[in-house]
Order: sequence, then structure tokens, then C-alpha cells
Amino acid sequence: MSEKTRSYTQGQKRKNKKKPKQNKKKWIGRILLILFLVVSIAFLSGVGLFLFYAKGAPELDVAKLEDTLSSKVYDRNDQLIYEVGEKKRETVAPEQVPFQLKEAIMSIEDKRFEKHIGVDPIRILGAAISNLTSDSLQGGSTLTQQLIKLSYFSTKEEDQTLKRKAQEASLAIELERSKTKDEILTYYINKVYMSNGLYGMETASEIYFGKSLDQLTLAQTALLAGLPQAPATYDPYVNPDLAKKRRDIVLGEMKRDNRINEEEYQAAINESIEEGLRPLENQSESYRMIDNYIKEVIAEAKEKSEKDIYTDGLEIHTNLDLDAQSYLYNLVNGDEQIQFPNDDFQAAITILDVHTGDVIAQIGGRKVPEDVQLGENLATSAKRDFASAVKPINVYAPAVEFLNYSSARIVVDEPYKYPNTNTNVYNYDRRYLGAITIREALVDSRNVPAAKTIEEVGLDKVSEFLENIDMEYPGGVNPSSAIFGETNSLSMAAAYGALANEGTYHKPSYINRIIYPDGTEEIFKEKGKKVMKDSTAYIVTDMLKDVLKRGTGAQADIPYIFHAGKTGTSNYDEKDMDKIKGDTTGAPNISFVGYNPDYVISVWTGYKDFYRPIPYQEQHLAMLIYKYLMGYLTENTEPKDWVMPDSVVKIGNELYVKDHVRDQTTWKPAPTTAKTKPSTEESKTETTQSEETETTATEPPETSTETEAPTETTPTTEQTQPQTTQKPEEKPTESNRDN
Repeated sequence: MSEKTRSYTQGQKRKNKKKPKQNKKKWIGRILLILFLVVSIAFLSGVGLFLFYAKGAPELDVAKLEDTLSSKVYDRNDQLIYEVGEKKRETVAPEQVPFQLKEAIMSIEDKRFEKHIGVDPIRILGAAISNLTSDSLQGGSTLTQQLIKLSYFSTKEEDQTLKRKAQEASLAIELERSKTKDEILTYYINKVYMSNGLYGMETASEIYFGKSLDQLTLAQTALLAGLPQAPATYDPYVNPDLAKKRRDIVLGEMKRDNRINEEEYQAAINESIEEGLRPLENQSESYRMIDNYIKEVIAEAKEKSEKDIYTDGLEIHTNLDLDAQSYLYNLVNGDEQIQFPNDDFQAAITILDVHTGDVIAQIGGRKVPEDVQLGENLATSAKRDFASAVKPINVYAPAVEFLNYSSARIVVDEPYKYPNTNTNVYNYDRRYLGAITIREALVDSRNVPAAKTIEEVGLDKVSEFLENIDMEYPGGVNPSSAIFGETNSLSMAAAYGALANEGTYHKPSYINRIIYPDGTEEIFKEKGKKVMKDSTAYIVTDMLKDVLKRGTGAQADIPYIFHAGKTGTSNYDEKDMDKIKGDTTGAPNISFVGYNPDYVISVWTGYKDFYRPIPYQEQHLAMLIYKYLMGYLTENTEPKDWVMPDSVVKIGNELYVKDHVRDQTTWKPAPTTAKTKPSTEESKTETTQSEETETTATEPPETSTETEAPTETTPTTEQTQPQTTQKPEEKPTESNRDN
């Protein structure tokens, strides 16, 4: 090879070696350029979208940063009964804000408050990274943005849209241009909600500690600085442990930011959360009477409007019947009509208008301490076992609805176990009555027939039925739902309301309209929905009439009116026996739910301490409460009965679903001896469910409209209270929970 050729070949090799490197650099450059363009386009699009949304922001009005208007609450007759946020309001000027409070607020709410321009990109980026890398969620809003949100926008989580955030940021930047940092911080201090109807930290300082902000200890200052994030949760009167935890977090952040030293930190965290706290002013008797109701009104108003009812000056018109509420309050808190055993004995009662779902009166507890404001409402918050009071809605209404059961349907009361278990079901008297109608099973609150019937209907169908009436149980529906259901007074009232209202269900409501400061009015009228056939509602109601006339609810009967209802008496499980404080034969929950064509009354009684039982001699009080209330509501009114629909046929005293009478015409005698106690051997042996049987009936007339007026009857002891008999050797797991 010539020298010239060799030189050319080597040059080509060198060129070929350079090409991959050049190509690689070219591709990297292109990728970077594309990324730059994508980021630029995204950034410009984001800026454009931000400017577009921000254009619609309201004008900055300093008055909104200062003013708060109390909201007025009215009863159903438009009588003013309460003002929300009406308590005295103390404010401070910028020069009056203690340095220690400024430091505490900035440490816990906005560490870069003195450096940003109203929005803080560094804070937003840090919050985003934290949310991606940890289980906890952090917000990117500055203190200035929080102030804007409190003054202009809804604080509901679902309202935190991109548009709202853009407007919030725009106003925050504008505010920072027009006001100093000290002025903005002072607006915030005077604006925030501090629990117990108090606004502003100076107000809270004077009410809680009896002194101004500049006189507080470091620990007290940290407590107030930490409250605005969740005022109800960190209320030192209600949740002292959570309040201390929050206070100590504030102190920890102050130490981390070098705003306090180790010695100051240790002294502050060791100070009792109750140090210096003064008792809250007691509510007047008239306010205590409606306290539980007002709490639910506030919650519903927040849900239905985008306003802060403590500051936005709303007129809230409720469904409260003040006279009924007054009667209810005095009935359960006095001893003139009912002799209650002690002040710890509790009652939760709801009265609904069955035609509208309006909550016309409600009490969530007895003998509530005078210093408690907007306290726990057991009528809505408690989940206690209503026991056999759930049988009409869990068992017999679904049976009539889906299987067209008549009131004469025969079910065999005999030894029985829950399906696929070795768990026996017992009746309250530990006896079996053999073949009986479902009417008699319901009247005498027999557990075995209920358990067998729910199995026949099917849990899927029962769940479907309950879903339509907004009834949810912890853990869902299972075989024991025949005789067991943890719920509350409000939910039970609404469910029974559908029975009373010919099968139409109304969601319970406390508010009928809201008038806003600009004069606009929003009307709330709950639309009813058909959740069962009128035949179902009528047949179940007719059976429940007999519960009052001659069954377990006889002590609640009022002979001169037409009404229906069901008792509920829960038992302790075997595993609870060692924890019971008192009579082990007592009950943890006694309930009664009853109704007439216009009203439903749901009553729960018991103690807050589940293991404090209600002894036998006090187990009638729920029925007495109902009886007095229904007597009050129907006083000076003509007795009103339900009209039998064309979909129901009456044969003798029994009711049938029209076109399904022939389905109920034959039955085979069950191989069970009536009124026999189960032997120990029977208790321990799995029993096969006998074939359910049906009564023989003559051919019915096409329709019947005859309705007999209720007559007073004297029930036997067995019908009104459980009969004590010797128990079999085997202990029940889910046994005679109720009668």
C-alpha cells in the first residue's frame, strides 16, 4: 500500500471515530432543546391560565379583612332563636401584637412570611415534594393566602379549585403590595376562629385566660398560635390531650427556628395545658335547650352553602318547632313527668315530620353541664344497638317488599343456628312457640323467626332495601342484623318515617332556607323518594300497631290514637360480663321508635359508659318518653289513621299483598311442639331449619276498606317484659339480644 493510500485510510478512521461523539452531542442538544421548549410552553401556559383565572378575582376590600357578621338562626315560625358568632370581639393594633406571638405564628404557619411576596414558590415546591415522599399532606398556602381565603372564599376542601387558588394568590400578591407585613399579620390575628364561637386571638386570650395577649406565658401563646388550624380538634376544654400535642408542636418549631432556646422550650412543654384556663361562661337555659339542634344547623348550613356562617351574616331558617323542643327538653331534664334514676342516665330523641323529613325537635343528651356549648349530640353521633327495633326495617319490610309476605305468613319458632355456624339464636324467654305468624313473631319480638326470615329474604336484598333508606351499619349486613343494628336516633327516625309515609323516604333536614347578605334566597326542600311499595308500608305498620296494643310496646300505647312502634332491648355478650359495672342482667341500650301518620319519634336510652347497665326496673323509660311526646304532639287533634291502599287485601285480621293471596294459602305443620324449652342437647346440636309454612285462607274479596279503631288492651306480663327461665348449659354467642 502506498504512503498516500495509507494516509487516506487512517484519516477516514479518525473521522469515523469522531462521528458517534458528534452525533451523540447533537442528540443531547436536541433533547435539551425539546425539554426547554416543553417546559417553556408549560410555564407560559400556566402563567396564561393563572392570569385568565386571576382576572375574575374579586376586588381587594380591606373592610373584608376586618369585618365579621354574625349569622341569625330562626325557628320554623321565623322567630329569632340564636346568633352564631355574636360573642364579643376584641382586636389588637399592629403595635400591640407581642413579639412572642408573631414568632410562634410564623414558626407554625409560615416560616418565610417575612420574605415572600404573598405567594411562596419555595414553600409550594417543598410541600409538593413532601406530599410525594411522605404519607402526610402539607399545604403550600402562605399566611397571607390564608387570610384572603378566610375573608373572601369558602374554606371547604372541595372548593379548593385551580381557579380559586389562582384568585387567592392574585389577591395575596395585591395585599402584600398595599399593606405591611405587620398589618397583614395583625389582620390574621384578629380574624381567625378560635373555637367556642370566638374570633380573634385577643378575644380568645381574654375569654380563656382572663388576660390580654401580652400577658400570656410562652406555653399559652403557643396554644393560641396552634388553634386556627383545627379549632374544634385542639379545643383545650374538649380535647386537652390533643391541644397539648398541638401546642408542643408549635414550641418544637419555634426551637427549631431558633426563636426560643432549649431552656425556654423545656419549661413551656412541662406547663400543664390547663394552666390559667378559666371556666367558660355558662349558656342560658334557653340556649342550652337548643344547643344540640343548633350544632346540627351549623353543620348543615356549612354543607349547603359556601359561606362561613360565623362571619358572613346569613339568615338561616330552620325546621325547629320551638314549643315541641321546649317540651322535649323539659321532659328529659326534669322529674315532674318521668322519674329518671340519676343525672348520668342519658336519652337521645329525634322527632321528624314524616311528610317532609323536617327535624322538628331533637335532644342529644340529658343534664348536659352548663359550660358545654355545641357539645356532643348523641342523637346523631352515637352508634348504639337499637336491637329489635331494627326488625321492621331489616327483616319484615324486606320480606313483604321482595317476597310478598302477608301478616299471616307462618314461620316456625324452633331451635335455630345462624347459617354455617354453631351459634344458637335464642328468644328472650328461652322458649319456642312452634308455628306462628310473622305478626305474632313481631308483636312478641321473637328472635328466631326474625333470624329465619332474614335468611329467607337474603342479605343482598336486605342490603338493597337498607341502602334506599340511607341506613348503614358498621360492618354491613349479616345474619345477626335480624336482631342487631348499631345506629342512632336520627337514622332510625328517618327509616321509620318511610313506613309512616306510605313508603316514601325523606332525608332528615334541619334547614329550609338561607338568606344571604345580598338578599338572595336559597330554598331547601328535600324531595322524597319511593323506597318501598305502599302495601309494604301498610302491612308492616299494621303489625306494629299490635306491638303497642298487646305486645312488648304496650306501655307506650295511647288508646285514643292510631300509632305503631317497636321496642329494642340489647344484651351484653358473654365476653362483656367481667366488665359490667352493676347488674349483669341489665341492658346497655333500651330504645323505642314509634309513629303516627304525621310524626315519628325515635328514642334511645342508656349510659355513655357502655358497661353501665340499665336495670330491669328502668327499662320502660324509653316507652314513657315516647308516650308523653306523642301525647303532646296529638293533643287537641282528631285521631288520624292510615288509609288501606288498593294494593292490600284484608281477610279477617290479616293483610295480604293483592294478587299474591293464593301464594299464601297452604302450609304443612312443623314438627315442633309449641312452648317448649330447648334441652341442653338441643342447644348443642345443629338444628336444620324446618320448612317455612303458610296459612290456609278463604278466597278474599277484591278489596276491603274497613278499619277498626284501636282499643285499649291489658297485656300480660310475658308480652311486656322478658320472662325469666333457667338457661340451657351452652352460652349463646349472638343469643337473645333483645325483646
